[in-house]
Amino acid sequence: MVTASIARFPRRITDLTDARAAGCDVHLEIAFEILPADFQHRTHPFQAYIFLARYSGAIDERPFEFRKCYARGCPNNLCTHVSQAVKIANRYLQRDYRALKAGNIQVREEALFSLGDMIVKFEKLKEKGPLTLTLPELTVLAKAGKAITVEIELEMIPAVEHFADTKNAQTFLSGQFNARAEDETYYCHRCFACFPTDQEEEQKKIAVKVANARLAVVYNDF
Repeated sequence: MVTASIARFPRRITDLTDARAAGCDVHLEIAFEILPADFQHRTHPFQAYIFLARYSGAIDERPFEFRKCYARGCPNNLCTHVSQAVKIANRYLQRDYRALKAGNIQVREEALFSLGDMIVKFEKLKEKGPLTLTLPELTVLAKAGKAITVEIELEMIPAVEHFADTKNAQTFLSGQFNARAEDETYYCHRCFACFPTDQEEEQKKIAVKVANARLAVVYNDF
């Protein structure tokens, strides 16, 4: 039986598929955004684009809404390059589409992130630094026999998103995974949750719970 908290306040794709498996009717709509944001990192403030999907709908006619950050990209070398981040975002998104389909949840259109007019600008820039992978791709390498060690850094980073003429303060719970396999270095970044900065007292505990649930899946795969 699906719990009331999941049915009323889903925060993850897993919550939706669990509700459907428990017999609930799940209606889902997905909207996509690529927003510029100023990240106030403790040592190096930087500007980036964040790739967001907003999930909304109803579980047994109870409305819900949550957002998920799929990647973060910079037009410099302070984080994953934008031209690579859009590819990473779409790989994670396609995994979620497969999970929704396996959970018998209908998605109207399996749209993907696109840089649109920005793509010409960013594709002319060559990405530097370690190869960027998704975390599932990293575990596939390990299953193939590569000996991999991973250094993990978790942090909460405040940021200000820019949308049209408005500014939205958000705090992101992020993880950076630097992996070494023989003579190769790989880089994985994930946003595990976020919350409105001005609602820290009400929302931080929920965001931490969601982030830790997602991290538990990653650690289990490792």
